Amino acid sequence: MSITIIAVGKTKQSFISQGILEYQKRLRPYAEVNMIIVPDVKLTKTNTIEIVKEKEAVTLEKKLPKGDHICLLDESGKEYTSVGFANWLREISNQRSLTFVIGGVYGTAERIKQRADSVLRLSSMTFTHQMTRLFLYEQLYRAYTILQNKKYHY
Repeated sequence: MSITIIAVGKTKQSFISQGILEYQKRLRPYAEVNMIIVPDVKLTKTNTIEIVKEKEAVTLEKKLPKGDHICLLDESGKEYTSVGFANWLREISNQRSLTFVIGGVYGTAERIKQRADSVLRLSSMTFTHQMTRLFLYEQLYRAYTILQNKKYHY
């Protein structure tokens, strides 16, 4: 299974980077998971939040692979339990490769939501876009251990 995560902006906190590295290592037996970082756009006097999201959307759209199932992580998305997410992942992975999109500080432009095949939220709570990366990696690992009946999810 091939999974791509496209995220806006560099991961700035070292503890998040270290956690991502740990889960990338844990995921290797189950799936190839690659992260592509696209540059974020800074908010300025001329770059409003909507302009920032639109400029980031242009960059994101260039990176979206054709033929993949595109899943946007967004607070408006569908929420699963970990077991439900594992089952969703199995269903999608039987059909085609999967690309997750994590927007920037201000979220994503509406056209990215419309381009997505599915929209998912990790929680009813709001997380930083940086932490979302780590939580997604952990949930991917948890999902694969659930699907393989490994002792991680109790």
